[in-house]
Amino acid sequence: MSALTKSLTSSCRRILAASARPHSSLTTELIENMDKKATWDRFYTETNGDASAFKNFEWFFGFASVRDLILPLLRTAPRPDAPLRVLDLGCGTSALGPSIYAHCPLPVLVTCADISPVAVRLMREHAGARPVRPLNPSSQLEFVELDCTRLDGRCGPASLDLIVDKGTTDALLRSPEGRGKADLLLRQCVKALRGSGSLLQFSDEDPDVRLPWLEGAAAAAARDRGAAAGARVGVQEVGELRGVCYYCYQVTPPPTDDHNE
Repeated sequence: MSALTKSLTSSCRRILAASARPHSSLTTELIENMDKKATWDRFYTETNGDASAFKNFEWFFGFASVRDLILPLLRTAPRPDAPLRVLDLGCGTSALGPSIYAHCPLPVLVTCADISPVAVRLMREHAGARPVRPLNPSSQLEFVELDCTRLDGRCGPASLDLIVDKGTTDALLRSPEGRGKADLLLRQCVKALRGSGSLLQFSDEDPDVRLPWLEGAAAAAARDRGAAAGARVGVQEVGELRGVCYYCYQVTPPPTDDHNE
């Protein structure tokens, strides 16, 4: 096993065992096939298939742990006539996207996207049964089925202000074709972001492991974007939760002249 995925294995077992304790075969399947739609469909069906007993499943931590990292990035609208656009990538049944919708002071369109139609259905049903009230009455919230490695089929160049990735890249890196899929996702994220936008990756992977890969992949993504300068990469500690230290990796693409920012 490579150094890039060693820390993910113990993290996956800890988190999934806590949520799927009666389903040992499900836990094993998830760890071995974290990039497969069928695997996540089974997970959400078995752990939350009854919408009447719906409970948000939070990978790593909830919105309260990272609100001070997210909301400051949503204080300025690049265009006065359009809402900010936020993508919660691989949302699952997390409350992260709906919480951004509920707490952003400016008009925002939050798209919660996941490869699993089961997760998307559960989130739509829960939002219909218990609507979230936005801080700004012009804000919008939507749930869509989306393979994150095909992001460019839905999001045009320089169209998003913020992408949040809480464990999705980690899941890809655990798959057999992990590095290639994670590289592809990062390139598409950088392409989809406005020059003023950011990608936030939340992970428990140590910066000594994540940063070299992320800096190299982000530089390649910036070249794909047609930028002379490289994408900027930074890291902050989210904090220690249940004995594990979590990090926020921020990728900011360079502005270019060939996109309407």
